[in-house]
Amino acid sequence: MTEPKRYLITAALPYANGPVHIGHLAGCYLPADIYVRYLKAQGKDVVFICGSDEHGVPITIKAKKEGVTPQQVVDKYDGIMKNAFKAFGIDFTYYGRTSSTIHHQTAQAFFKTLYDKGIFKEETTQQYYDEEAQQFLADRYIIGTCPRCGNPNAYGDQCEKCGTSLSPSDLINPKSALSGASPVLKETKNWFLPMGELQQSEAFQQYIQRFDSWKSNIKGQCQSWLNDGLQSRAMTRDLDWGVPVPIEGAEGKVLYVWFDAPIGYISATKEYFNGTAAWEKYWMDKETSLVHFIGKDNIVFHAIIFPMMLMTHGNFILPTNIPANEFLNLEGDKISTSRNWAVWLHEYLVDFPNREDELRYVLTSIAPETKDSEFTWKDYQTRVNSELVSIFGNFVNRVLVLSEKYYEGKVPRVLSELKDEKLKAARETCFDALGNSLHQMRQHLDAVKLRDALSCFMDAARAGNKYLAETEPWKLVKTDEENTKAIMYDAIQICAKLAIAAEPFLPHTATRLKAMLKAPTLAWNGLFNENILPDGHQLNKAEILYKQVADEEIQVQLDRLQRIKTENETVAAPISSSPETIKAPQHHPVKSDIAYEDFDKIDLRVGKVLAAERVPKADKLLKLTVDLGFEQRTILSGIAEYYQPQDLVGKLVTVVANLAPRKIRGIESQGMLLMAGNDFGKLYSVGSEKDIEPGSVVK
Repeated sequence: MTEPKRYLITAALPYANGPVHIGHLAGCYLPADIYVRYLKAQGKDVVFICGSDEHGVPITIKAKKEGVTPQQVVDKYDGIMKNAFKAFGIDFTYYGRTSSTIHHQTAQAFFKTLYDKGIFKEETTQQYYDEEAQQFLADRYIIGTCPRCGNPNAYGDQCEKCGTSLSPSDLINPKSALSGASPVLKETKNWFLPMGELQQSEAFQQYIQRFDSWKSNIKGQCQSWLNDGLQSRAMTRDLDWGVPVPIEGAEGKVLYVWFDAPIGYISATKEYFNGTAAWEKYWMDKETSLVHFIGKDNIVFHAIIFPMMLMTHGNFILPTNIPANEFLNLEGDKISTSRNWAVWLHEYLVDFPNREDELRYVLTSIAPETKDSEFTWKDYQTRVNSELVSIFGNFVNRVLVLSEKYYEGKVPRVLSELKDEKLKAARETCFDALGNSLHQMRQHLDAVKLRDALSCFMDAARAGNKYLAETEPWKLVKTDEENTKAIMYDAIQICAKLAIAAEPFLPHTATRLKAMLKAPTLAWNGLFNENILPDGHQLNKAEILYKQVADEEIQVQLDRLQRIKTENETVAAPISSSPETIKAPQHHPVKSDIAYEDFDKIDLRVGKVLAAERVPKADKLLKLTVDLGFEQRTILSGIAEYYQPQDLVGKLVTVVANLAPRKIRGIESQGMLLMAGNDFGKLYSVGSEKDIEPGSVVK
């Protein structure tokens, strides 16, 4: 593939109805920033676009809750998000707002172009209407009783108590969130994008061939939609907050937020270039690479709907790549804005001042690139202390302190190469490992495999540490000054390489390290040079790059989350309902379809329980030793309320054998049991026939 002339990188526009949390960061903003910094370090032409998404129902709901106008809501949270991003080191080229005049004009002109081309289909459908408020109701403006769990405050699109996806017609006794009145069905006219027809077009069929080279989660989710056949989707809504639909007969309607929002990338680019034609080469020149960084809940909109909009409009380029990440969980639970179950970025910056790179490092280390991952404060502490402090920070500190002690902070002049065979072997091993790690890091960055790239960076720091440990210059200096100079010269060069390599991941650290090396302009092309800093170069005083995260700091965060958990449990009052109003369902609703390829990834094996015991201080957990035929594993399972440990010994069970290990209560669980359950306090083992051997594959 030909190297692009320029790059246009976008990160999903965050809703301006709340602050940024670590799930947002890990999902798209931090990965996008790392990739952009990598491109810029190489001197690439890059524009990095983002902005506040200031339309849609979440904004109006927030305004209603806070008793203010939607504009006041977006003004407040736009400021909070923008300031937090900047302090954290997310280096947007331009951060716009979809409430701006240029955005309204751009979105309306885009819609009008498609309308004039006859792309949209005008349809009249029935929608819930609040006669008291005299307003059509979006799904989130309809509240009723969930038919699944009896929650009386379920929304028209989802029950946040049991997680079931709903439609307004599913709710029992639906009410308007605006007035409390019972809504009625009323006809309304909207303009639909005929996605089913567009799916068959030659242009779209050619475009989706790009999926083959994208991440599997993109391809899998999109292919599932395409296999089912796309349905028409309304591009207008009956709301009073948003971009007005710019055609006759559409009074009181606004553009659907998912039509409006991605056009925000275009309008923000226009604003950055002050409305000049310079923006066009980033959106219309085929030698530009367009890359969208998003979370998995935005895949269909960015990989299918927005490209359909772009190609039907004409002139625009289509995305080259869409590196979507999965979800990040927090301390064993799903991050939830409504339950305040989150680590908020602006609060982290206050609690951990000048320690932005610690969070950048941890979130990249656990990035949910291919599957959901989990953030815990204990893991945060471990990664910072055992990796950033003990490996990277320790190496840099030792090198600079020894340089100050032996050579007055100057790069020593080496008169001869290492002659001692043991020292030469240590040097060769170090630089082989260093070069290999940095080479692989660059390959992973090119492929947007940022978690692996960061791991290679830390391996490079490990190579430096190992070199010092094997050569021990603090001992050698007493008997062999020349060999010590050669070793210290090497070590300083490694520090310079790490300062360059750290820039995409740890920009604040890179700046500080370059300052300590008195080389603020170290360039990326020096990464593979043997000698970066010349002999005699004066270094600055050593400073501690990272400090240990104390137990007390972590406990403060854990206590805060415990208070939030307690508050949520207190607020969640028990639900009482009568048989007349709620009918208990006999079956759980079937989840969304998945592709066969997704199911085929699961490795199910028959296992035999050899031992079982309760986990101390855990009411629901049993610790099982399971024989899989080829090995024995420890598996923790939350079935203690259904089984006595002794009853499980000797039973055959079905095990998910390729589930990533996870620590629970300090015990590493190496798999998961499959069980069948219902709502009546019963749980059953999905076992196999007794003559089946442990380790047999379940098909």
